[in-house]
Amino acid sequence: MRARDIMTKDPQVCRREDTARRAAEIMRDKDCGVIPVVDDARRIIGIVTDRDIAVRVVGAGKNPETRLNEVMTPGAKCCSADDDLRDVEHKMAELQVRRIPICDAGGRVLGIISQADIARAAGLDSEVSEQEIALVLEQISEPAHRPRPRENGGVTQPQPPQTQV
Repeated sequence: MRARDIMTKDPQVCRREDTARRAAEIMRDKDCGVIPVVDDARRIIGIVTDRDIAVRVVGAGKNPETRLNEVMTPGAKCCSADDDLRDVEHKMAELQVRRIPICDAGGRVLGIISQADIARAAGLDSEVSEQEIALVLEQISEPAHRPRPRENGGVTQPQPPQTQV
């Protein structure tokens, strides 16, 4: 199975000069949690998620009219429409992302694949097992900073780096 077989085709996009409010309205209206940010040729230049808006706009006390170029994650990683579904799964797990844009060779957005798309694919393709889906979802959801084991068998949380005064 290829990425093109399960991707959500032709997703809604925004431009860097669009506002966080506009992106949130699109997310609300299209029931999605991510929007690719593109240039005039529809080439991806970044990505904005519902979490970006919550943390980088609302949580930071910024105005909803804040431009997306201030809150997007620049240089989004993408997959190709011809990529095998397993390659897409591995890329998502490696990057620890729940959604990944699908782009053509010129970097133009063609679609998006989400965790839900992968889970649905398991029902359509007998080559994709429920165990494989569970493993991918687990890897995507791994905390970025896992607690380190203590010498006495307990767990300690990672400490922030110490600054010198």
